This record gives sequence, C-alpha cells and structure tokens, in this order.
Amino acid sequence: MKTSWKKLAVLLFSMIQIGESYCQVSSIVKDGVKPILIARSFSFSEGPAVDKKGNVFFTDQPNNKIWKYDIKGNLSLFMDSAGRSNGMFFDSKGNLLACADENNQLWSIGKNKQKVVLSDNINGKLYNGPNDVWVSAAGHVYFTDPYYKRSYWTRTQTALSVSGLYVLYKGASEAVLLDSNFVRPNGIIGFPTGNILYVADIGDNKTYKYTILSDGSLSERTLFVNKGSDGMTIDTKGNVYTTGKDIVVFDRTGQQIAHIPVPEPKTTNLSFYGRKREKLFITAGKGVYLLDMQVRGFK
Repeated sequence: MKTSWKKLAVLLFSMIQIGESYCQVSSIVKDGVKPILIARSFSFSEGPAVDKKGNVFFTDQPNNKIWKYDIKGNLSLFMDSAGRSNGMFFDSKGNLLACADENNQLWSIGKNKQKVVLSDNINGKLYNGPNDVWVSAAGHVYFTDPYYKRSYWTRTQTALSVSGLYVLYKGASEAVLLDSNFVRPNGIIGFPTGNILYVADIGDNKTYKYTILSDGSLSERTLFVNKGSDGMTIDTKGNVYTTGKDIVVFDRTGQQIAHIPVPEPKTTNLSFYGRKREKLFITAGKGVYLLDMQVRGFK
C-alpha cells in the first residue's frame, strides 16, 4: 500500500511539473499556435532586424541579399550586393547596421540605401568577420567578431589572435575591445530598460551577462546559462530567446521557461515583428517563420 502511494505521489508530482511547464510556455506563446512558414526559398537566412514601423529585414548571406517582410505580410528584396551581411540591428535614427563580413566591415545602411563603413579594423588589423550587432539606447554599438572561414575570402587566416566583443562608442571612429575571453562569440542582445548585455559564446556553449555602465563600458561578465546561441532576442519582460536546435527561452534569472520546436534542422536568429511587436520572426536556414506571442518585443 505504501508503495502505491509513493507511485501515486511521483505521478502527481510529474503532472504538476508538466502543468507548470505548459503554463510557462503558454505565458509567452499564444495557446495552441506553432511557427508558421512564410517562405522557404533561401540558402541561409539570418540577421532579422525590425524598424520603427515593425517591418523586419533579414539576410540571405550566401546569396548576398537583404530581404524585407513588411507589416502587411509582403516579402520583397531590399538590397542586392549586401556585403554578405549577417547580423543586423536598427539604430534610433533608422539606419540599418549590418555585419558585412564580405570585407569584414560594420556598415550603416541609410534610408536611401547608402552604405557607410563604420569600422573595418582594430588597431590596423582586419576583423575576423563581424557577426552580430546590437545598439544601446545611448547609441553605443556592440558587436561580436568570431572567425568563420568564408569561401569568398582571399585570405586564408585571421590577422587577430582573439575573437572578441567590441564597442563602437557613440560618435567614435575607432572600436574598443571589451572582452576577448571567448572561443567563438556569436549572438548578442541587450535588455535596454535594465542596462544588461547578453553575449553567447557558441564555441563554448555558454551565454554571458554584463551590466552596461553609465559610460557604455561593461562590468565583469557572469555566466548566464550553460547554452550557446547563434542569434538572440529579448522581450519586454527580460526573457532571453536563444537559437540552435529549436528555440529555448530563459527568464532573467537564467531559468528555462520554454522550448519552442521549429521544423528546421537549426534556427539561426529571431526578432519581434509587427506594429505591436506581437509576433516572433524566426530565421532558420532555408526557411523563415512567424509565431504569435503573448509577450511583446521592444519598439
């Protein structure tokens, strides 16, 4: 009899855990919805960035293009010969910042599609290949610079001894190395209302957390979660969305609160899209997807 009660207690505890997990997922994702395929016609989709109106721009890096998916659901080519852009982010003036690793540069693309090179070297040495970028409310530009050998490069090795996290302070012409203690830094996202920066070391399967100080510099990093990520995003509650196999979401304390399956081998990046930032736009290799959310992204 005691054994039966023990089994029943274990069963009830398991049911409670499953219920709690479901509630956690349903608290951020609309009930009963799954990612919806928008298009599956790309070689490798990446870098979604949302403008002030809620339109999303994303890259197809191998095909050297930037695409636009507007708030009405129209997909159109925004830019050809896009510098093999990877990660992107809009600044407060509406310029699209792009990690253009064809020539290892950080670009600013204006509303007229004029390209300005913001940075292309550190202390006279060519970057490894800027990968992902985020802009703080103060206008400081943070970006990661791992080394991924590209078939379209003529060089065969990097000029740098580190793969780093950099900042281009507002108004500055030279970037500053903030942290070089990575295997391969990749995804980057900030929580603007909390002055927090997250950086994923995909090469070491870890994501780190920094406090952004008043001058734009960073505190010593702390381990956020033992999970790396390609691109990342964040909602207004401070939940951090990581990519790789599906989407895994962590709250501000680093506790996993959701696992969102995506029907592709790998998710590469994501961003909140729409007038109210009420949908999650997901890039996943050949496909791009939308997911209806109960939480919102930053405008």
